[in-house]
Amino acid sequence: MEFKIRKAKSEDMPEVLELIQELAEFEKEPDAVIISAEDLKRDGFGKNPSFTCFVAEEKGKIEGMALCYFRYSTWKGKTVHLEDLVVRESSRGRGLGNALYKRVIQFAKDKDVKRTEWVVLDWNTHAREFYNRSGATVFTDWCTVQMEEKAMDRFLQKSR
Repeated sequence: MEFKIRKAKSEDMPEVLELIQELAEFEKEPDAVIISAEDLKRDGFGKNPSFTCFVAEEKGKIEGMALCYFRYSTWKGKTVHLEDLVVRESSRGRGLGNALYKRVIQFAKDKDVKRTEWVVLDWNTHAREFYNRSGATVFTDWCTVQMEEKAMDRFLQKSR
């Protein structure tokens, strides 16, 4: 099959949202996705876009996507954070994921950043092995920390 990797357009966001939901289900968090296609359109395609998204398209259908954005490291300067990379389960094993991954790395190089980073679940051995083979370092001594909206509210309330 022939596929192409391209920068996403606003009208791609409903299919991108489907992929985000598929990823959430794979990661055993099917109810975690609260954004809408309209949120993605607003946040990714307005005056100051919050992210860049690349899609893998095959026969007019989006079969994969990679969403990334800029961060700033006090050690390295501007970096690219790869938030999610997902290929529909029915399209895996044909090189779409590798092509999306390569496109994100090329995007980072084109933007002259010093690091590209992302997180991977510890139980996702297939992805961890792929990243190691690609030359990335998969850290085991750093822990991801997040604070959800309700926890932020509670923290700020307690801190008054």
